[in-house]
Amino acid sequence: MGSAFCLLMFMFMRFFLLLSLTPFNLMVAKSSSTSFSSMQHSLCHYSEKSALLQFKQSFLIDEHASTDPSAYPKVAMWKSHDEEGEEIDCCFWDGVECDKETGHVIGLHLASSCLYGSINSSNSLFNLVHLRRLDLSDNHFNYSEIPFAVGELSGLRSLNLWNSLFSGQIPSELLALSELVFLDLSANPMLQLQKPGLRDLAQSLTHLKQLRLNQVTISSTVPHELENLSSLTTLFLRECGLNGRIPPCLANLSKSLLVLDLGSNDFNGPIPETCTAPNNLRVIDLGENQFQGQLPRSLANCMMLKHLVLGNNQIDDIFPFWLGALPHLKVLILGSNKFHGEMGSWHTNFRFPQLCVIDLSDNGFTGDLPSEYFQNWETMKLTNVSNVLWYLQANTRIEMQGYTTNFPYNYSMTITNKGMKRFYEKIPNIFKAIDLSGNNFIGQIPTYIGNLQGIHLLNLGDNNLSGPIPSSLGNLTQLESLDLSKNKLSGEIPWQLTRMTLLAFFNVSNNHLTGPIPQGKQFTTFSSASFDGNPGLCGTPLSRACRSPEAPPVTPSSSKQGSASKFDWKFALMGYGSGLVIGISIGYSLTSWKHEWFVKTFGNRQRKWIRIERMGLRS
Repeated sequence: MGSAFCLLMFMFMRFFLLLSLTPFNLMVAKSSSTSFSSMQHSLCHYSEKSALLQFKQSFLIDEHASTDPSAYPKVAMWKSHDEEGEEIDCCFWDGVECDKETGHVIGLHLASSCLYGSINSSNSLFNLVHLRRLDLSDNHFNYSEIPFAVGELSGLRSLNLWNSLFSGQIPSELLALSELVFLDLSANPMLQLQKPGLRDLAQSLTHLKQLRLNQVTISSTVPHELENLSSLTTLFLRECGLNGRIPPCLANLSKSLLVLDLGSNDFNGPIPETCTAPNNLRVIDLGENQFQGQLPRSLANCMMLKHLVLGNNQIDDIFPFWLGALPHLKVLILGSNKFHGEMGSWHTNFRFPQLCVIDLSDNGFTGDLPSEYFQNWETMKLTNVSNVLWYLQANTRIEMQGYTTNFPYNYSMTITNKGMKRFYEKIPNIFKAIDLSGNNFIGQIPTYIGNLQGIHLLNLGDNNLSGPIPSSLGNLTQLESLDLSKNKLSGEIPWQLTRMTLLAFFNVSNNHLTGPIPQGKQFTTFSSASFDGNPGLCGTPLSRACRSPEAPPVTPSSSKQGSASKFDWKFALMGYGSGLVIGISIGYSLTSWKHEWFVKTFGNRQRKWIRIERMGLRS
């Protein structure tokens, strides 16, 4: 009804304007009429429209089939005719992309569309032979195998089946899609790439610019044929069961790569040389493997690097201070390795100018805490300067026949926060963290650490630190997690720590702390486990109550009363010397005089104070 009314109004206004237009304007109106007529011509081919409607009918709509909070059923609005019975052009359907010249369906963008059901090679989807871009990610295909008919879509440039619950062996017909530049089959843990394997893929899909196979079971070594993918900008092979050594040919890929993620596999041996030539690498994630030996010094040439994750390996080296020369490095994860020795002095040329997150936990570092580094980590001194929240990511764009698509890669990491190991699929831009726990650092906590007012997490637990907790930590008002447990810290917990109103986790257990636990604000939320193992601590939430405060020092008034008493005894003693009767008489008379003076002087004041107190109660 609404579209018919709009059309009627348009025709009426056009007729009205024709009555008043000059010949020149008539010519423009004629052109507009021709344009309007061409708009009414349907672009969509009937056979493809029919295939899309059949595709829609082959699935159920289930809001739980997609994980994205913004998911909605795009196909729900696909209809052949409107309420007036007029035919609807399928090229205007949500998620459908048509070629402007031929009208063929060339793109199907149905990510997070709440689709649920199985799919096989007889599905009408594979009749859309002109497809160039197919995105069915974040749906639930009920553990179907990827249909072999996908090979019929020979014009595909982009195929995205991320997190869509496919299973079984990836069909060899998929490797016939030789024009593919983007392939994402990740987050399908029951999917296998074994026969054919990674070597076959690298030999067949040589135009690939992005290859994403995270959590696809491959269980092989990395083939040297991977260097055939010379245009590759993104390589995701995380949690694929890969093993053995990384071939040296991977260094050749660093010329084109922006993102390299090989984390959570079973690689061993040394980390190969990377960045041996000019490169644009933004992300290197080799964490959770079995890499050994030293860090390759060629990493210092990765001048565009922002995110370096090497945690949970067996790397045996000293602190790589030379990484501080990388001007854009934001995240450095080196935890759970065999790094050792002192961190050394800060160098002007190795400043870590953009560092936001550093994890050196569970290594063998010794010596004092790196106070000079604390003084010069400028980014960590900055509090949130913007209320806009975004996530650290590398933008990887692909141009496909005039069509540009952005495929962002979100930085991820595993770090201990609030007492638990946590995997961050995304890292907020404002997040700043220091984890130096599980080493052999000694000495006192430097007071200058209180200047790092932008940090949200500080973990210095499980070291050999001694001395007091610096009160300057109270300046860390953005801090959400503070762990100082398992050290040799002594003295009282500074009351200034109650200023940290965002503190959600606090642990000073197993130290030598004494005195009362500060009360109020966040400290009322911490359990006794936060303070256990400190026999000298007392107060809530511990069961040990603090002793009552000692009697106050002697006041001047009490001193006067004491001297008066001594004065009486002097007269009494004098009385014994001069004669018992005379002495007692003199002492009694003086004592009576002093008593009358005391009553007159302080009795009036006492009555005055009582009156004032009563008046105050009435008011």
